Amino acid sequence: MSQTQGVAATLQRRGFLLAGMAAGGGLLVGCGAPAPQSRLGTAAQFNPEGDQIGLNGWVKISPDGVVSVAVPRAEMGQGVHTALAMLVAEELDADWALVRAEAAPVARIYANPALMLNVVPFLSDDDGLVARLARASMQRLGYWLSLQVTGGSSSVRDAWEPMRLAGASARAMLVQAAAEQWAVPPGSCSVAKGRVSHAASRRQASFGALASAAAKLAPPSEVALKSPKAFKLIGTAVPRLDIPAKTTGAAQFGIDVRPPGLLYAAIRQCPVFGGSLRGFNAGAARSARGIKDVFGLGNTAVVVLADSYWRAKTALAGVEIDWDEGAHAALDSAAISSNLRRALDESSGTGFRSQGDAAAVLAGAAQRIEAEYEVPFLAHAALEPVNCTAQFKDGKLSLWCATQVPSLARWKAAQAAGISTDAVTLHLPYLGGGFGRRLETDMVEQAVAIALRSQGAPVKLVWSREEDMQHDMYRPAAVARFTAALDASGAPLAWLNKVAAPSIGLGTMSRLLPALAMDMPDKNQIEGAFDLAYAVPNLSVRQLRVATPVPVGSWRSVGHSYNAFFTECFIDELAQSAKQDAVAYRRRLLDAHPRHQAVLDLAAKQAGWGSALPAGRARGVALHESFAAICAQVAEVSVEDGQARVHRIVCAIDCGSVVNPDTVAAQVHSAIVFGLTAALYGEISIAKGRVVQSNFGDYRLLGLAAMPQIDVHIVASALPPGGVGEPATPPVAPAVANALAALTGQRLRRLPLRLVG
Repeated sequence: MSQTQGVAATLQRRGFLLAGMAAGGGLLVGCGAPAPQSRLGTAAQFNPEGDQIGLNGWVKISPDGVVSVAVPRAEMGQGVHTALAMLVAEELDADWALVRAEAAPVARIYANPALMLNVVPFLSDDDGLVARLARASMQRLGYWLSLQVTGGSSSVRDAWEPMRLAGASARAMLVQAAAEQWAVPPGSCSVAKGRVSHAASRRQASFGALASAAAKLAPPSEVALKSPKAFKLIGTAVPRLDIPAKTTGAAQFGIDVRPPGLLYAAIRQCPVFGGSLRGFNAGAARSARGIKDVFGLGNTAVVVLADSYWRAKTALAGVEIDWDEGAHAALDSAAISSNLRRALDESSGTGFRSQGDAAAVLAGAAQRIEAEYEVPFLAHAALEPVNCTAQFKDGKLSLWCATQVPSLARWKAAQAAGISTDAVTLHLPYLGGGFGRRLETDMVEQAVAIALRSQGAPVKLVWSREEDMQHDMYRPAAVARFTAALDASGAPLAWLNKVAAPSIGLGTMSRLLPALAMDMPDKNQIEGAFDLAYAVPNLSVRQLRVATPVPVGSWRSVGHSYNAFFTECFIDELAQSAKQDAVAYRRRLLDAHPRHQAVLDLAAKQAGWGSALPAGRARGVALHESFAAICAQVAEVSVEDGQARVHRIVCAIDCGSVVNPDTVAAQVHSAIVFGLTAALYGEISIAKGRVVQSNFGDYRLLGLAAMPQIDVHIVASALPPGGVGEPATPPVAPAVANALAALTGQRLRRLPLRLVG
């Protein structure tokens, strides 16, 4: 049985694919992923306003030639408004100076089927029938559910064909309109920078002049997309569309929304996981200046409504609240850690990948290498606190929400208000950071519940930083246990890896789509562990899903964020045990993966791997594939005042075809800073059933003084785009940990990285 067949067989035996496909309403045999052509939509879906003319669900053109592009993904600093607009503008041959991005409304054509590829439990290079069927079926399910979601580094991957097709289709309609006006064959016309020209007659017309006539034509049944050699925009570093407004302060984030008559809501929720509200005494808060209402929200929170947020927050601080702390009042981090280890001791878990016979080889091995790794819970800690603005008036609901899930937010809001989704209008401002936290809809449901009692006034709910930090959906705490045996050449002959952690998938689905929540093998929890690229003839990767009262969810790079730390540190330990160079050791295990080798080689070369360093410094390396991208990093570290100091990180990434190299480099920088913050400082501790940390004073972020030099090298590729926003986060922690091990001899197996002695 081949390596990839082993993965499929393991999962089939447990009915994973059967259950997942059945959730979509059937096995969908013979059904492929939604065709890009079917996602063109109609002009009405993009809501043309004023003198705008719509040509399909993605393109509107004004008489002055301005081209507005529907961008169905939330702009949260990653540059998606620019990258996706470039896809349309490229095929349309628009003048980039006249291109504008608009947040797309909620509609099925704007769904993100590619997101579902992140939950399909197959190796990235598995192109077998079962794998292809699973991928197509899950994409069909995502489209059927109208999942308009920004996450999983899937924005460009999903838009690559349909948005280019939308541009090409609009271009063909404009050319046809010009050709009919000039009575010439369409093939004799050319397009450049927003104008259609006919060289023989020296006639030309702008998109603005042709749009009205083009809109009366039927969209072409078939168009050809450009070859990469013909690209003029894609692959170039065009200026980002969102930067001017963000530099002048004109950009509107969720927390900036201020409709007329706005009231503000401050909230305090039960600090203990699973606790509830027993009662409260508002006292003088009710009569304080500007206070409109003080009330309990369900059985979990107290809310103060006022004419300013400061007044609401100040009054809330004076409310006496009686909490029923419930069954988890004694829960602490030590108990959670012990529970994870107990699961590893007492259960073999679910086999997620198996090839050869690792157990038998390990039982007879003369030398076994064993190690155990651990990571804590982590908060998202986005700089824009959780917020949502809602107004319920005349039976209709308006929402202004910085969300990564507009379709789900709209649906959940309708449920909370007891109305149809057609009666909900959602406005999507910029997001001041998402990282997975804004995949949740708790703030939406709360804001709607408050708006229902505000007598038609709009209400802005804002969580304090403390509420945000202590009521997150956290990156799971996890423990991994490894056992390996090496052959005579030092290569791994057998590899056993068991990972114990809460199920990210079950936790998320229980909150967002409870009808589809099933306690079954969770690819999100084990990703980055089961899909090991290194050649190991006898391999077993097993998953233990350990329940916890602490809510868990997606955190930038999800399961890869901790499994990369586990696997890349352990592979470093094997190289050390074999007395071999860390880069050379990895390279010899990647003969079946030349793309991985090329990325590793590039990072090592650019970092000067093997060359001399100043005294007191060392390098460490890590390589990881996630979200259809391969990333290698080399960290250069020293120790200052007993703590790790990272001086330089060299990153090489192969993310397939690149739309905007500047955006890619910026996202890699961002992901590295995010991962380095977690590696050096990140930890959410639990004591007495509640989160200990409360603000950035005790949940530290990487400051400018600790910022290393970051060098980014992008591998040229003609393959379809991979992810960019997340793949550079997973390798950071292991690269730094491996460098510290080389420098100090201490193998730190727990995050955050704290040196002993």
